[in-house]
Amino acid sequence: MFRTRMRDSVSHIGEALRDPELFALRWHQEGPIYPWWVFAALASTAILGTLTYGMTMGLLGGVGQMIARGLICTLAAGIAWSLPLPALYVLNSLTGSRLRVSTTFLAALVTTSWGGLAMMASIPINVFFSAALPYPRFILLVNLVVFAGVGVAMVDIFGRVMARLEPSRGVAPIAWLALVGAIGGELFFAFGLFQF
Repeated sequence: MFRTRMRDSVSHIGEALRDPELFALRWHQEGPIYPWWVFAALASTAILGTLTYGMTMGLLGGVGQMIARGLICTLAAGIAWSLPLPALYVLNSLTGSRLRVSTTFLAALVTTSWGGLAMMASIPINVFFSAALPYPRFILLVNLVVFAGVGVAMVDIFGRVMARLEPSRGVAPIAWLALVGAIGGELFFAFGLFQF
């Protein structure tokens, strides 16, 4: 049973990563076709990405600092991604969106999963520059560039998914990601994540 669920989850995650627009559109058109563990697997991908990238942010401070940075990065990203989610649904509904809550949540979850994967893909960049040029200001710059790149990837994915779900509305809902970025940036600095 567990093995079958795991295989199905991996299959659905693969589908979500190959074609996130179609993945969300199927849910929107056919109803709740994905079991709860698919949502959990998508969330786990986002968590794993932020955790592992955050650990590289503490690379120069030793194991304790790596664990702390990984947890802080995951906590800050989780808050930043989930806090504005109700506002996304409410504002979309007020401006004419007909998406269900679950579809809006799935679109956001697919986007955060992609964000987590983009962070994992950026780990070699951060490790290389942290080891090669261990100067705090330079490491801060590298991390800000990585976070900006991840933000651009998330804007692209979310915009494409929302445009496919409601073509008449276009990519207007991506304004939610500006709020995510603002909250995330504030939390990262408030939690001391960018202090190298």
